[in-house]
Amino acid sequence: MSPQARERGSVSVELALLSPALLLLLSFAIVAGRTQIADGAVQEAARAAAREASLARDAATAAALADAQAQRTLAAQDLRCQRTTVDIDTAGFFAPPGQPGDVTVSITCVVGMADVLAPGLPGSVTVEASFTSPVDAYRER
Repeated sequence: MSPQARERGSVSVELALLSPALLLLLSFAIVAGRTQIADGAVQEAARAAAREASLARDAATAAALADAQAQRTLAAQDLRCQRTTVDIDTAGFFAPPGQPGDVTVSITCVVGMADVLAPGLPGSVTVEASFTSPVDAYRER
């Protein structure tokens, strides 16, 4: 039997052995990419929401505006969270006039990864971001 005849079909065997590893590597890359995109979108939403809240006149209005802005920004980024939590700290509005105060917005988004079918990968990834924006110290409150 010639050497070429003995090696016949070896490429098929090698492909069959390597294809699951390559698919798993591709799945990891997809999960990592989605996580990075979600992280950027959540950071942008936290920044926009904190800025919007810092421009409000009172704490209640700031909380409402920040929540609405966070939802709008996440929707504009086309990020589909399974669960979204927006926490708004408006304690800076209660600082005495002339004293600095801050508004902090923290956003948590659970991004689903169930459609990336690979064993060992998470079904969802939690992405968090927080941003603080100063409230005008001399604004009438």
